[in-house]
Amino acid sequence: MRVKSSKLILAAATCLSLPACVESPVSRAQNLDARVDSPTLTSAQPAETSKNFSIYLTGYTYWDNTPPGSAAIARPVLRQRAGGTGTWKSPITIAVGHSIVNGRQTLDYPEGTRFYLPRLRKYAIVEDVCGDGPTPQGGPCHTGHNGHPWLDIWIGGKDVSPQESDACARRITAVQTAIINPPRDLPVQQGEIATGGCQVFL
Repeated sequence: MRVKSSKLILAAATCLSLPACVESPVSRAQNLDARVDSPTLTSAQPAETSKNFSIYLTGYTYWDNTPPGSAAIARPVLRQRAGGTGTWKSPITIAVGHSIVNGRQTLDYPEGTRFYLPRLRKYAIVEDVCGDGPTPQGGPCHTGHNGHPWLDIWIGGKDVSPQESDACARRITAVQTAIINPPRDLPVQQGEIATGGCQVFL
C-alpha cells in the first residue's frame, strides 16, 4: 500500500499522515516535517529495570516508509536514517505511537528507549513515530492491538523487491514478547531483517 498524503496542521509541528495500520498487518512509520520536544534518554540517566511484556509487532520497509523509497525517520537518536543490525551497539530503528495535546506531541515511549525482541533476536531503539491518517495520534499505533502496545520495527528492504519486503513484514507481524530496558548480553542474530532471511525464532 502507498501512503495517501494528507496533513494535520499543529501549533508546533506539521505531521505527515501514515499508511493504514488497521487495514494491513504491515504498518508504516511516520516522519515529521518539524521536530517537537519530548523527553530524551541520555547516558547520564540511571538505567531502568528490565521488564518483559507482550506487544503487537509490525514492520515497515524502505518501500512503504513516509516518504516511500526512503529511510527517513522522525526522531534520530543514534543515526539520521532508519537502520541498525540488531546488536546492543547498533539497535534497529523502531517506531511507536504518540499523542498530541494542545499541539504538543508525546511519544508512547521516549526516543532512545531500547527494546529486545526475543522472536527476532534483535535489539531495537525508538527513533521514529507510527500512526495513520489525518489524526495519527488516535490510530492503533497509539491505542494498541487487542490490549497490546503496538510497535513498528524497521526491516529495511532497499536491496530486495517491495513484494519481498512486504512478505517479510507479514512474517514478523504477531503478538510477541518484548523486553524494555534490556540487559546487553542477550542472543543476537545480526543484520538487516529484510535481507537477513527475515528469520523468526519462537
